[in-house]
Parts: sequence; C-alpha cells; structure tokens
Amino acid sequence: MQAIVLAGGLGTRLRGVVDDLPKPMAPVRGRPFLAFVLDQLVDSGFKTVTLATGYRHEAIRSYFGAGYRGLALRYSVEPEPLGTGGAIRLACDGVSADNVFVLNGDTYLELDFRAMLAAHADTEAEITIAVCHVPDVARYGALELTDDTVGAFLEKGRSGPGWINAGTYVMGPKLRARLQRRGAFSFERDLLVPGVSSIRPRAFRSSGRFIDIGTPEDYARAQLFFRPPG
Repeated sequence: MQAIVLAGGLGTRLRGVVDDLPKPMAPVRGRPFLAFVLDQLVDSGFKTVTLATGYRHEAIRSYFGAGYRGLALRYSVEPEPLGTGGAIRLACDGVSADNVFVLNGDTYLELDFRAMLAAHADTEAEITIAVCHVPDVARYGALELTDDTVGAFLEKGRSGPGWINAGTYVMGPKLRARLQRRGAFSFERDLLVPGVSSIRPRAFRSSGRFIDIGTPEDYARAQLFFRPPG
C-alpha cells in the first residue's frame, strides 16, 4: 500500500495558537500531529509515503528525514501554492501503485485501510472516499449517500447529524487521469463536486473516531483525543 499525505497547510485559523509551522506539525502531546498519522500508516502495513509539502516544508523534512519507523518517506514540494488538487497531482509523479491512498495531514480517522482498499478494488471505482458520521455536519458539509455511492456533496450551512467526507481517499488511475495538468485547483471543489455524477465515488463507511485540528477548539481537543487509555 502506498499513500500521499497532504502536509502543506498553512493553518491560518491556528495562528496565535500554533505559529510559523505547517499545520500537520502542530504539537500534540509533545509530538507533531503528523507523527500520529504516520504511526497509523506504519501500524496498518504501509511501506512508502509521499509527503506533499509546501509552506515551511523544511520543518517537516528536518524532523522526519527519509524514514520513520521503517516507513520510507518521499517528499514532493510545491514551488508555489497549488491547492489540494495540484499538490496531489505533483505527488502522484512518485506513485507506482495502481491505487494510492490520499490523506490529509491535519486530520485523523480510525480506519481499516486494508478493508477500504479491498472494497475499492472489488467495485473498480475511480475513487473511494472514507466517510464518517458526526453529530453536527455544520463545519464540514454533508454527503448525500445512496447505498455506498456518494450522490452529492452538500454545501456547508446545514446542521445536525450526518455523513461527512473524512478526507481519506483511495484513487485509481482513471481518477488520476482527471487531474488538471497544470495550475492550482481544489481537489474537492473543482473536481469531485462538479464531477460527482460521472465519477460516482464509492463511500467506505467508518465507525472509528475522527478529528480535524483546523480550529483552535479542535486542536485543543486533540490533546485528549490521543491520550493513552487508563
């Protein structure tokens, strides 16, 4: 299994709480948040990960180097901000597997990666999206699901419980061929949302815990999220 981890976020909403660091390097219980993401990948059997970096990329490379707990780390560095879509496109240049995982370096989802990959392969989907159920979708935007297919990405502003995109994908070669060949773009807003009817993303439902450290409140919650049991 191979993965791309998007680790170029500026963390503008965390300014004043975490300054001058890429968002995935925000310290949680004395370690970068990204270390918890990589721990999960190591424990799930991944061997190679490409870190898609941009802002302050040197801070990530100097901390993790070329490897982490036996996991080979590669780096793709944006020469300028490319958005999530452009960052994925650049990182895909180093991918050899037909199907590759893409994760956000500032979110964490308890997930069975092997089961997700198997489900993706069984349906020959262009892309499989890990989805999770949350008490309030207001911050994230909800998904409209029909069986195990994403029918629509609903705009933010709705509230109440629902299914959300948890920011972990398995991308096949057909989906990678849809990526814009140049320039900056949003993977979700510019590709998945307008193309949902033709792409027909598969939804892989996860019941595991989920956290996104994009706000000061959730960043503070992360300190308890990773607290050892007992």
